Amino acid sequence: MLKKTSFFDIFYKDVNKTIKQLQTTMDYTLVKYLKSNPVLARYNLSEQEINELFDYLKKHCFSVTVEEIIRMVEEVIGINPTLDWKEILETAAKKIVEFLHAEAASIRIFDPETERLVAFGSYQYSETERLKSIPVEKSVAGKVIKSGKSYLVPNILLEPDYTNKEIVKEYGFNSLMAVPINIPRFIEKESDILGTIQIYYKENNKKFDPLEVTYAELMARRVSYVLAKKRILDLQKLNIQKEKIVEKIFLKLSHREGIKMKDLFKMLIPEITDVIQIQSCSLFSVAQDRKHFQVELEYPAGMESHEIGRALPIKDHAHIDTLINGTEKYGDYEYERIDSSYILLKNPLKSMLSCNELKKFAYDHSVHSVLLIPLKAKDEINYFLIFYATDRRQYFTEQEIELLSFLGKEIMKVLRIEKLDDVLHDFKNPSIAVAGFAKRAKKLLETENIESVRDKIAEYLDIIMNETIRMQELAIFPNVEGQERIIDLTDVLKSRFRINEEAIKEQRRTNIKLIQDELSSGLSIYCSPFALERVLDNLLTNATSAIPAKGGDLSIKSYQSGQMACFEIRNTGKIPEEKIEQIKRGEVKGRGLNIIYRFIQTMNGNLEVFTDEDSTTFRAMIPLYQ
Repeated sequence: MLKKTSFFDIFYKDVNKTIKQLQTTMDYTLVKYLKSNPVLARYNLSEQEINELFDYLKKHCFSVTVEEIIRMVEEVIGINPTLDWKEILETAAKKIVEFLHAEAASIRIFDPETERLVAFGSYQYSETERLKSIPVEKSVAGKVIKSGKSYLVPNILLEPDYTNKEIVKEYGFNSLMAVPINIPRFIEKESDILGTIQIYYKENNKKFDPLEVTYAELMARRVSYVLAKKRILDLQKLNIQKEKIVEKIFLKLSHREGIKMKDLFKMLIPEITDVIQIQSCSLFSVAQDRKHFQVELEYPAGMESHEIGRALPIKDHAHIDTLINGTEKYGDYEYERIDSSYILLKNPLKSMLSCNELKKFAYDHSVHSVLLIPLKAKDEINYFLIFYATDRRQYFTEQEIELLSFLGKEIMKVLRIEKLDDVLHDFKNPSIAVAGFAKRAKKLLETENIESVRDKIAEYLDIIMNETIRMQELAIFPNVEGQERIIDLTDVLKSRFRINEEAIKEQRRTNIKLIQDELSSGLSIYCSPFALERVLDNLLTNATSAIPAKGGDLSIKSYQSGQMACFEIRNTGKIPEEKIEQIKRGEVKGRGLNIIYRFIQTMNGNLEVFTDEDSTTFRAMIPLYQ
């Protein structure tokens, strides 16, 4: 069986090949030098004597040098790849400085988003004394990035492209060597990350040894192998985390009660706690008008300052406006980082993107950084995630962003499944009622005196047509609640009660007594009729199902209380106190109550549940139309 060649087998083969080539080159160069050296020419050395001198130097000098090079290379490639990118580069810079007997080193990486060179670590050179980013043009680092070749500065004060002359006075650095570094990518569409390591010396008007430059370049290239190994390990870890998320989603989908986003959110968030110390997390949706957004999900419940389902103007929230509409330029600023993949508020209390509401939330909940991740579909942001973190972050790695984005996209998929389940749940009672009215209409058509039942048949057919159209719209436009308008609460309540009555008859539950208590007229509310019908259908269905097998009462009631239009649905059968608390917290399983709470909140209403000795009452309150 053939042994599979690994990345690291190829790597070590490449290192050995490089060293052999270096030795051959050094042999040829030294022999040529000895033959042409004017000092040695005075001694009229023969060919044999020159070769003997070469052998002596090779045996007693070259071996030591090569051993030192090998040790240096092994030290660089031995850097722990589990460190973060910045730590790897800083460790490499330290080793290069020590090997070359230099004083310090700094690292800059080219950021294609801003087209600037960003400070990315240093050794023996304080980060606070350096500019966080500099332009590519008219900079030493920029020259190296553009040419891909090393650049030598014997005298910093005389170098026009090195603007920070204060470094000479503050640190005593007078010369520098800048060598290129390359961080390879493994994704076809992405390009390599380019950067430079600037190595500083105190010596003024330094004459750089070509071999010294070669050493620096060799070590810089070996850093790329460490970063490549890190990239491989990060991708492996990322895939494992993704698999865990997908596995939990499939496990949840296999349960008969279906999937609820609230439960899934609680289940998945712990999977990313090793990425970011999360205080809370929320999923938001962007309205079709692109001017409003609303909370869809939150973890833990009650952390968000906004109610779920309430439409909020984007323009009043600068961090969200920047994410959706790109109102601010990409860049790494003092208190925020604006990237094409995310927005990070490093300090929400001081960020220019923080509104007063966000600042208060951050202060009240000890939030030290806020991360916004857009979830795009066809280059349009329809959803986005916000993570409120307890740790103060300066940046996020690509792997962290990719994992959090993956989490958001999987949540979106399940959200669509949940909405489809909602639609199927809404089909139950209307479909049963339609079948019942169709049977009645067919039976009436068998009457000999058809004229005497014409009006009744017409009534049944109207109900069948209206309910069929309603189910058709629900199937075609599952996410559209319909146009809001002024409606009479009592009229809709009576209509849905009639549909539920027919469903009860079809189920042959003859021991259920239907009661219409006080039903006040003139209770005008402004909302989507479709949304209200869904609430009533689900409440009536749940109430009917809760009535014991031996039978009982099902009643409806509507009235005005202050500025609220109220309705009550009461059924025989008591709910245990612990289950009432679960209902209030939204923790009860099943689709119906999830739909009810979502729509009641959208209508800025309130829902209560209470029991007496042998019955349960659900009371809903919706603002009257003024």
